[in-house]
Amino acid sequence: MPELPEVESIRIQLEKFLVGSPRGGALRGSPRGGALRGHIIKKLEIRNPKYEIEKEKIENTKITGVRRFGKVLVIDLSSNYSIVTHVKMTGQFIYQGPNLLNVKSLSHKVVGGLGGKHTHVIFHLDRGGVLYFNDYRRFGWMRLEKTSNIQNSKNPNNYIGKLGKEFLKDLTLEEFSEILVKSKKPIKILLMDQTKMAGVGNIYANDALWLAMINPRKQANKLLNYQIIKLLKSVEKVLKEGIKRGGASELAYVAPDGSEGHYQDFTLVYGREKEPCKNCKTPIEKVKLGGRGTYFCPVCQK
Repeated sequence: MPELPEVESIRIQLEKFLVGSPRGGALRGSPRGGALRGHIIKKLEIRNPKYEIEKEKIENTKITGVRRFGKVLVIDLSSNYSIVTHVKMTGQFIYQGPNLLNVKSLSHKVVGGLGGKHTHVIFHLDRGGVLYFNDYRRFGWMRLEKTSNIQNSKNPNNYIGKLGKEFLKDLTLEEFSEILVKSKKPIKILLMDQTKMAGVGNIYANDALWLAMINPRKQANKLLNYQIIKLLKSVEKVLKEGIKRGGASELAYVAPDGSEGHYQDFTLVYGREKEPCKNCKTPIEKVKLGGRGTYFCPVCQK
């Protein structure tokens, strides 16, 4: 499932392609030498009732912003409504239009291509632009919320309002430490609890724990103060590296320009079962923890 770096990579591109950018802010493959003009949604085409949202509050509205909360994307509209989306396992936003030139061939991970049976929502934009939402497993979801209400934790249907504070944004060391000392859960499971702290999933939890030299099964409230400090720094480091690499295209993740990320080629321990530890050369082991594949070095991560 896409984690903070993957969703942030989606956000960065969508903001440029949909909202526009000042002169000199173009992405790779976008028009050179000038500003990127934002888009208006002219028509909304919904092909799957699971993703049904109110067209009249979306059509003929200008896209004013693209934000991210943990693993959730928010597309803000001039109608004072926002499209809130969780891509889950295989959801993809793919853009085609005047703000992206010299488009390379789509990644093979865009199963069925664009406009095929796995395309569930199509945003027809002005100036010939199109934004596709594909999801071949259909685990993702899309909702329309009033922009002023998307962080309201009192709304029982509001996913964002229930998220914990976020790495790289507003989670402090003191808050991180308090969460850990109050929990008896294995530290890896706690790191992935989005209600406690938002953004980290399986890939980056594995790598952060290896970098901090902490066993993923260790009880969270048993960590010493220096380990807590080191772990927070390690989480932040691997997340930043993930963003730098454009995310990890392990399963179905692709960026809105149709390209893949590359963090999967640089993982520290994730997916490296039986390969030598990058630190001590001991073979990496894999166990199941909370139903997820968990990778660690039995020597370095005591």
